[in-house]
Amino acid sequence: MALVILAHPDFAQSVANKAVIGHLTRSGLDVEIRDIAALYPDYRIDAAAEQQALLRHQTVLFQYPLYWYNMPAILKQYFDSVFTYGFAYGTGGDKLKGKNFVASITVGSPEQDYRADGEAHFRVYEFCKNLEQTAYFTQMRYIDPFYFHGTSPALYSREEIQSKAEDCAEGLVTLLRKLDKKS
Repeated sequence: MALVILAHPDFAQSVANKAVIGHLTRSGLDVEIRDIAALYPDYRIDAAAEQQALLRHQTVLFQYPLYWYNMPAILKQYFDSVFTYGFAYGTGGDKLKGKNFVASITVGSPEQDYRADGEAHFRVYEFCKNLEQTAYFTQMRYIDPFYFHGTSPALYSREEIQSKAEDCAEGLVTLLRKLDKKS
């Protein structure tokens, strides 16, 4: 059903991303989870293996924390290594055409920081334009990202983070079920 590209560089220490992945795993959905930081700690991504995983699924969910207003380096490396000419774009590069592209992002800071008058000066979706362009360029169907704020253990309790993550994950489950029915 769905391929989950987990791109958390320190998943063992995560609260929010771990809760989302746990919820997806327990949901009864048919998901394949690829923890790319664990699979490729040296950042030498096996493009052929990852391309085969992409081909097996109609929906691709990218699960990661927002780091310095961007994706973690391992996810950028993934895109650079896997979304190649002849596979994802260019001559013969239509292998991802029509597949669903969904980002699920955890954001450490509170929501008020991500407004025009907030500390970040922009809304989270504005930091996702590169994802939207990637989906467009590879002919994938871009789905507005799921994200939630308040995941920093320095600012919030484990229980608060866990609760927010479970709520977000339930929304993801609903979306994935809906996308599966359209397939």
